[in-house]
Amino acid sequence: MPKIPTISPDQLKKLADAQISSLIVAEVGRSRARIAELKRVYPSAGISELAERLADSKKSIAGTSGAISGVFGLFSVPLDMILIAYLQLSVMVDVACLYGVNLKDQQAQNELIDLLQYANGVDPVVRASPRVLGHIAFQLLKKGGLGKLGRAVPVIASPVTAWMNNKAITRACHEAIVLYGKNAAESGKDAGKAG
Repeated sequence: MPKIPTISPDQLKKLADAQISSLIVAEVGRSRARIAELKRVYPSAGISELAERLADSKKSIAGTSGAISGVFGLFSVPLDMILIAYLQLSVMVDVACLYGVNLKDQQAQNELIDLLQYANGVDPVVRASPRVLGHIAFQLLKKGGLGKLGRAVPVIASPVTAWMNNKAITRACHEAIVLYGKNAAESGKDAGKAG
């Protein structure tokens, strides 16, 4: 039987960071396309309106996912939590791109990950851990409380889970607007118009 190489915690963290970094960079391209389309359809819209429209599209996916996963009970909790974490990351990338943040920069990526954690109630110290996404998932479950556990009762769980998923996306979008809007205002950019 071949020996499986062991991975140290530092190696695991580097691997996780590389994967998250590549996910963020890939999302930047998709985000730019979504933003360009919105700017074409709503040419006079400011950053706030564009951010809300981007969040609304994510909320529709999150609500549908919550309703569907509520029907399947506890079995679907992990998949739903992964999807919500991804949608939160995606809406935060959208907002960062609206404000002109260069997410190819490692520091900007770290700031985005810290923001994702903050939006989900994860202590910034945990960022040093290779289990970042596990902590985010735990906080989502913890914040969900009985609603997430209620997935065992599909009739109640579907609308509750859909609502909770929408709230998670709204919270992520709001936190990104607050951070990147503040940064833009401090650097002298016009926070009212999309550049």
